[in-house]
Amino acid sequence: MAVMTLAEAAAHVTSTDPRFALGRATIRGVDLPVFANAPASLRDVMAVGAAARAELPDGGDYIIYEGERITYAAWQSETFRIAHALVADLSVQPGDRVAIAMRNYPEYLSLMMAIASVGAVVVMVNAWWTTDELRYGFEDSGAKIVFADGPRADSIRPFAAEFGLRIIGVRDGAGDAHYDALLAGSANDAPPDIPIDPDADFAVMYSSGTTGHPKGVVLTHRGAITALYSWFMGFSLMPLMVEEMPPPTAARQTLLVTTPFFHITATHPCFLLSLPLGAKIVLMHKWDPEKAVRLVEAEEVTRFLAVPTMSADLTDAAVRMGATLKTLSNLSAGGAKRPAAQVLEQDKALPHVAIASGYGMTESNALGLGISGPEYAARPESAGRLYPPIQEIKIADEAGDSLPNGEVGEICLKSATIMRCYLNKPEATAEVLRDGWLHTGDLGRIDDEGYVEIVDRKKNIIIRGGENISCLEVEGAIHKHPAVTEAAVFPVPHERLNETVGAAVQLKPGAHLGEDELRDHLAPLLAKFKWPEQVWWTGDTLIRGATDKTDRRAIRAACLEGRL
Repeated sequence: MAVMTLAEAAAHVTSTDPRFALGRATIRGVDLPVFANAPASLRDVMAVGAAARAELPDGGDYIIYEGERITYAAWQSETFRIAHALVADLSVQPGDRVAIAMRNYPEYLSLMMAIASVGAVVVMVNAWWTTDELRYGFEDSGAKIVFADGPRADSIRPFAAEFGLRIIGVRDGAGDAHYDALLAGSANDAPPDIPIDPDADFAVMYSSGTTGHPKGVVLTHRGAITALYSWFMGFSLMPLMVEEMPPPTAARQTLLVTTPFFHITATHPCFLLSLPLGAKIVLMHKWDPEKAVRLVEAEEVTRFLAVPTMSADLTDAAVRMGATLKTLSNLSAGGAKRPAAQVLEQDKALPHVAIASGYGMTESNALGLGISGPEYAARPESAGRLYPPIQEIKIADEAGDSLPNGEVGEICLKSATIMRCYLNKPEATAEVLRDGWLHTGDLGRIDDEGYVEIVDRKKNIIIRGGENISCLEVEGAIHKHPAVTEAAVFPVPHERLNETVGAAVQLKPGAHLGEDELRDHLAPLLAKFKWPEQVWWTGDTLIRGATDKTDRRAIRAACLEGRL
């Protein structure tokens, strides 16, 4: 068969493979293309996962965590037993919000799918939040039940009674009940017989925005499934687009998961995608590049998707250790832009690996753009092309009208993957969702071949190693110190993390404040990764623009150029 273009390959697969056949659906008043034969709910995706493993002995190992090895059959049984316990012991009903607050334990995956399987909504709490940040998340989400490990249970306990919140301990967590006891008391491991509408809510995931508090992104079953089936279809596209596919060096797909499950990079293109792929997933207790290299080789890992910092760390560690990573076929970065120099360095260090990048948002169920292999090496500044076959893209002007190729405007996406709304924030929702289009807040241009380059961000967001940080949230915390008149927070370039937090701080006349004292002030207010790593002190008024607002860009330039 002749080599096909991306569009030709997508048309061929959607017309010949029933799994990816296309239909249309009206979703929240917008007519959109959908996968006609996709599972209706995430509970149904688990059955697809079981079928994908039918030829493996006992389903094969599915989850590897430290010394624990869990088969798919055992994981599915545990998941459905917990699902029945949610209903029988905790009175969880469809539409109820149930939170998870823990590190990446295997129980996280069982809980996520158990909650979804009974039609309830998973609230994925940022495990790095402080008590004050957690308080906001529970007040906003309205979750009355939380499954938490020890550190998170300790942070939640001070306000649990105020919100009528039941803490269910997991592993070292203590609370009103414990996960192990619920599991032991539930013997039914059949799928729950509870109707789930494809467009019902599946999850609330918190994403930093330009306001002081994070926004709860409400995602649906159809949205998540549409995203994962778009990536799943990609495995059928690739053989049609290259001269000859290299033979696999591992028995099946194995994914190493190193980013937290409260980030969509870990939940969607890693965990959820592992289900239809019949893949194995390997979890790390804590990021350690050399340990990651050893895991790649011992578990025959084929795919690694993390923030750019971790991709660079893994490559450097492999070179340092003399490891070939022979089974690794894809090294992908998401959550932040990978520096162009890293693309070329990693391509040179690991010539048998397809260096890849993805651009997506929590608001789009992580689906968006992708690029890998030789095309990425040839275009290291590019964010890639639109994943087919259900998405649309436009580069829009301020009025939302499409701009010609080559002109810079706001990147807008339209598909069945787009979030339903921001929880409790109708104005913020209306600002970004217009006529079915998600206005991403990122500025970019698209060329005649469909490749997109991101040139700037409209949002006041710092992406530190893939973790989004709101400038206004950090400014608000700094402003609470009595010695501070005003503060402006901005990104500072960093070789390893891409960006870190910088701050220009105007002190009140005669006031004194040092960096150690500022950190002590911020400790109870913000997670440590949000603290400024560089601070410029001044007694003068911060630079202001024509409307008398602080000019963050001008302040940043003055600080980095030594003029402040």
